[in-house]
Amino acid sequence: MEHLAFSAATPPEVVLSRFEVCHTQDLDEARRWGENIFCANRLRSLDAKGAVDTRIFYRRLGGIGIGRMSYGGDITIEPGVMESFALIQMPIRGQEMIEYGNHRVHSTPRLGSILNAHSPFKIHHCSGTEKLIIRVDRSLLERHCQQHLGRTLRKKIEFQPEMPLDTTRGQSWMRMVGWIYDCLSVEEDLPPLLRAQYESMLVNTLLACQPHTYSAELFEDERTSIAPAFVKRVERFIEEHAHEPITIVEMAEHAGVSSRSLFTGFRRFRNTSPMLYLKEVRLRKVQEELQRQSQGSTTVTAVAFRWGFNHLGHFTTDYKRRFGESPSETLAR
Repeated sequence: MEHLAFSAATPPEVVLSRFEVCHTQDLDEARRWGENIFCANRLRSLDAKGAVDTRIFYRRLGGIGIGRMSYGGDITIEPGVMESFALIQMPIRGQEMIEYGNHRVHSTPRLGSILNAHSPFKIHHCSGTEKLIIRVDRSLLERHCQQHLGRTLRKKIEFQPEMPLDTTRGQSWMRMVGWIYDCLSVEEDLPPLLRAQYESMLVNTLLACQPHTYSAELFEDERTSIAPAFVKRVERFIEEHAHEPITIVEMAEHAGVSSRSLFTGFRRFRNTSPMLYLKEVRLRKVQEELQRQSQGSTTVTAVAFRWGFNHLGHFTTDYKRRFGESPSETLAR
C-alpha cells in the first residue's frame, strides 16, 4: 500500500479478502450496498462513460465495522445524515474531498477523515482511490467516553473532521488499525470476549488519539490521576513473571481485585489492557535478549517462542512497529 502510516503483515490485496460483500460495475448496486452498510445515499459518476468498478470488503464486529473499498472511478457520494454512527476513512492510495457545508477536508494517505453522526456531508471520491473504513456505533463511543469520565455526557461527541495520520498520535492510531486489520483478515471465528476486547481497544485508542469534544477533560484527568496501588502491583508482577503463561485471573488474584477492576484500572490509568501491557513487556524482553545474543548462538524463532509469541508473522510485525526494525536485524547487530 502507498499509505505511509499503515502497515500490516497481511498483504494489501488480501486484507479482508474473505469478506468481500460487493464487486459490481453497476452504480445502483453499489448504492444499495452503501445503504446496507451505512445509510441511504446518492451516487453520481463524474466519468463521461459512467464507468465504475466498485469493490467492498467489510466485516462487522459488535459495535464496529471495518472495511476496505474503492469505486474504480470519479464518484460523488451524498449520504443521508448518519444517525447512529461515526465513519472513519483512511485512503491507502488516491484522494477524496469531503465537504461539510463551507468546510473541506482533502483526504489523502497522510490525512484521514472522521464523519460525525448527525452531520451532513458530501464526498468526491477520485479515480484510483482505495480506502480503509471503520464504522463505530455512536452508543459505543458514548459508553466508553462516559466510563473514562465517570459521568454521563452533556452533549454529543464531535470529532475533529481532519485526522492526520503521520503525527505521533496518528501513527499510534494506525498501528492499532494495522493490527486489527491483520487479525480480522485472518481469524474468522472470534469468541465474544475477544470481540469485546478488539472493540474496546479500537474505541479507546480513537478517543485518546483524535481530538474531540471531551479530549481536554480526558487528558486533564490523565495528567492529574495517580494510578492505584493494585495497578502498580500488577505491573511489577508482569515484569517478574513475563516469561510464564500469566492469565488475567492470576493477575487479579495477585492484586487482590476483581478482573473487571483490573481492566478498568489499566484502561483508566494506563490507557491499555493488562494483556497488552504484558505483550509490550514481552516484546521488550525479546529485544533485550536478541541484543545480548549473537547470530549463530540462537534464532529469532527460539527467542520469540520462549517469550510466548507463537504466531511469528504477527510477532515480527508487532516487533517492527515497536522498535523500527525486524527482530533478525536486531540479532544481527
